Amino acid sequence: MNAPLNPSHELRFGTSERAVLSRRQFLKLAALGGATAGVIPPALAKGAFKLNYILSSSMYGTLPLSTIMPEVEKTGASTIDIWPRVHGSQREQMEEMGHDQFRALLKQHDVRLGCITRYDLGPYNLQPEMKVCAKLGGDLLICGGSGPKGLSGGSLKNAVRMFAEKMKPHAEAAEAAGVKIGIENHSSNLINTPDSLKWLLEFSPSKTIGIAMAPYHLESLGQAATDLAKLVKQLGNRLFMFYAWQHGMGCMKKLPKEQELLQMPGRGKLDFTPIIRSLKSFDYSGYTAIFMHPVPRGIPILPTAAKTTAEINRARSYLEKCLTKS
Repeated sequence: MNAPLNPSHELRFGTSERAVLSRRQFLKLAALGGATAGVIPPALAKGAFKLNYILSSSMYGTLPLSTIMPEVEKTGASTIDIWPRVHGSQREQMEEMGHDQFRALLKQHDVRLGCITRYDLGPYNLQPEMKVCAKLGGDLLICGGSGPKGLSGGSLKNAVRMFAEKMKPHAEAAEAAGVKIGIENHSSNLINTPDSLKWLLEFSPSKTIGIAMAPYHLESLGQAATDLAKLVKQLGNRLFMFYAWQHGMGCMKKLPKEQELLQMPGRGKLDFTPIIRSLKSFDYSGYTAIFMHPVPRGIPILPTAAKTTAEINRARSYLEKCLTKS
């Protein structure tokens, strides 16, 4: 005969930390019909996987922070990624208004600073920015790699090893500051292929160094959705930022707006379902940024903040459908 449960007991289903129910929660679910014959539906036991959305300020060009901040919650995000010129100007705006006023603006709109993107600084000049990011509550800095371009095979592997070695003191500084560094697979960069991404993690023992993955640049190299999904799984918890961004017709020359917007999820040909299935498979907790680049840089992706937000939400609706299918 099974021993009776006392009120302090927890019921555990599976191995996930999410799969923990108190006796009171269990009885409440049972009373509501959520559990029958002592069985919890798997979705309730495990907890639903969700994408952790972050809003990139560059999606609004150089619009004021006071205009962008109210849009964060509307896009399903609670954190913001601050960009400098040429893609935005919000990093410069932070300095102009002062950090105290920026912090007050975050608090006013119940937004947290998640990330500061600093391609302009490069990977070796981030240490002062680490302190700013941490002071304002952020936990991630993003930049590109550094080194020779156009390599492959053993030459690429050796160059990535050298880059990882040079990053060690910066990784230590990031750990001390309480932030992480995400290296994006940017075009015309040492770190821009699946192999270079995987080797970077192999040669970087510090968990403060990870990847900001942009399918846009990988898709242009011929990577299909299944390839991208496989790479996502290989990166695992060293994936710090996932850009929901596809190549479409590119972002390097002026196109009609409907063609430019093919970079957005749900508009171009890339099926994000396999990728999101991979994210879900390891309970990805990093940031997801719905993203694209307009031409020219520094303008909102659509003429107004309201229209930009509406387009981000259209893309988010598509991603949520992909999540449902996954």
